[in-house]
Parts: sequence; C-alpha cells; structure tokens
Amino acid sequence: MEWSACLDEYEKLVIRMTTPRVVIDNAVCPTSTVVKVDSARKHGILLEAVQVLTDLNLSIKKAYISSDGRWFMDVFHVTDLNGNKLTDESVINYIEQLLALQSLGSFHYGQTNDFSGSTALELTGTDRVGLLSEVFAVLSDLQCSVADAKVWTHNGRIASLIHVTDSNSGAPIENVQLISLIEARLRNVLKGDNDIRSAKTSVSMAVTHTERRLHQMMFADRDYERKPILESVPTHSPVAVTVQNWLERGYSVVNVQAKDRTKLLFDVVCTLTDMGYIVFHATVNTIGDRGYMVMFCSNS
Repeated sequence: MEWSACLDEYEKLVIRMTTPRVVIDNAVCPTSTVVKVDSARKHGILLEAVQVLTDLNLSIKKAYISSDGRWFMDVFHVTDLNGNKLTDESVINYIEQLLALQSLGSFHYGQTNDFSGSTALELTGTDRVGLLSEVFAVLSDLQCSVADAKVWTHNGRIASLIHVTDSNSGAPIENVQLISLIEARLRNVLKGDNDIRSAKTSVSMAVTHTERRLHQMMFADRDYERKPILESVPTHSPVAVTVQNWLERGYSVVNVQAKDRTKLLFDVVCTLTDMGYIVFHATVNTIGDRGYMVMFCSNS
C-alpha cells in the first residue's frame, strides 16, 4: 500500500518536473502557423490538444505526432478559417496558455463549451421525421428553456445533448420529480412505435464538452453495428479507411482519406480514443480539399 502511494507521488513529481513547453512560430512555414507542444505523456493528451485548436476554429493543415516512452511531441500547422496565419498576439498567447494547462492536466473537457448554468439532457434513439419537434414540444410544456442543443444522426440513430434551464427562474433544473418527469416523457417520445428497448434519456448537471460527449453517446449506442434505416446521401468525396494489424509488433496502422474539414482530425482521434486506442505516432496532411492521415495505434 505504501509502495503504491510512493509510485503515485513519483508520477506527480514527473509531471511537475516536466513543465510543458508550447512554442508558436510564424517564421518556420510560409503558409501556416506552427504550434509545437512538448510534455510528459498521459492518456488522452493528444485529443485534448486537438480539441483546444478546433474549439478555437483553427484549421489543422498538417500534423506530426510522436511519442517516446513517457514523453510526447505534437507539431500542428494551423491557419484561421480563411486560410491565414495567426497574427493576433492575444490569440497566440491564449492558445499557449490553454495548451500549457491541458498538458499539466488543469484543462478539462467543457471549458470552452461552458453551460454550467444549465441542466444537460442526453437523448439517444431511432431517428424519424418530426422527432425534434416533439422533443422541444415536451420541453416547452414542462417549462424548460433550451439554452443550447446539438444533434447528430447516423445509420438511422440520433444522439442529442440539450442544455435546458427553468423557464421561470433561468436556473438549472434540480427538482428531482421534474427531472424524472422530463426523462419519462422524452423516453416515450424517443421510443415512438417501434423502439421500445433502445431509447435512452439521462440528465446530468456536469459540465461536458458537447461534441466529445456526442461521440461517446454514439459509440455507446453502437450505431456503427446497425444497418442504415434511412437512405444515406450520396457523396462526391468518398471516405476511405483501411486498417493494417501488425500483431507481432503490437500496433495497428490506420489510414484515413476524406474530404478535409475543420474538425476532421478531432473526430478521428475521438473515435480511436473511445475504442480504447492510443495514437503514438501519426502524420496528417491536406492536399487541396482532401485530408490524409496515417496513425500508428496501440490498444490501451
């Protein structure tokens, strides 16, 4: 017991001694701002770094991820949404501070999506026409004001995170009986006529990063195992994903090619993290409107 406590204190000492180093450079690359992060390695640190950058509406054009034992180094080539370098010193300083906090473990999901003055409703079920209208009608009837709502659909499934407050007081909803009523009525709406078992509702007072939580909800719902109920919309930029398992070396190589967008890297890293994989080496590149990723992953 004492030896275990010593190990815990040693881990804390290592993190304290290895002060994260964040360097933001505009001189290295002519087309983008280079953000370099060196720090002690910990689970989820890559996801948190990517989250910081994407939450600030930065586009990651290139990235090089490398780790060695207890240490990791991430290099990101970023631009604003107009494709320009970052020149505002206040923005640069803010990024440095956030990434340093994240590396020290002082940054938590949700800090950039702060709905701490509301109650979070988590909904999953079968998607259908008019479902959201029914959900919002129930909330209105129960005197709930919607502060924010995000909805994802895939393979005929829906995941939604809705932040609500009491319509009369503007405060979070804490009445236990009212919370139970909200859950029961929304569950009936989500069930519809043919989804008796898989509809789920829950209420949380915790502050969470919205898109991170939606990833977790979709993964827990195992939407990827279901056959599409609704016809998918054809795309002119197909996604190509291949996985090579190098069992003798203890890792897998994941190749992703897709149309580039602001949160593509965030979504890929979220998915791998939810599946229990750690990215220890990776290269990310964009050519035109296409994104290319090669990730070396091990099972956590």
